Amino acid sequence: MHDPITIQGTKPELRTERPKLHKVLLVNDDFTPRGFVVRVLRAEFRMAEEQAGRVMMTAHQRGVCVVAVFPKDVAEEKATAATDAGRREGYPLLFTTEPEE
Repeated sequence: MHDPITIQGTKPELRTERPKLHKVLLVNDDFTPRGFVVRVLRAEFRMAEEQAGRVMMTAHQRGVCVVAVFPKDVAEEKATAATDAGRREGYPLLFTTEPEE
């Protein structure tokens, strides 16, 4: 049996959606040492020292800062890993995610 679409000479249109992007946010707290936050940003998000310092200071001054933007599953994985790094050391360090608009 022949595929009627092939016989007519047209191909079905395939639409692939780009993955929904999510922001990873660093939430400021008054307990996690700044140097530790910088180390986590460097380790989990592969930031240079200077960039990690700027992100940390922005979160400190504004209460929250966008760290990076990834597909949802990657953003959630990185936010969890970074938060867990703080928890292992007894700090309330918090990274969250939200959809990019």
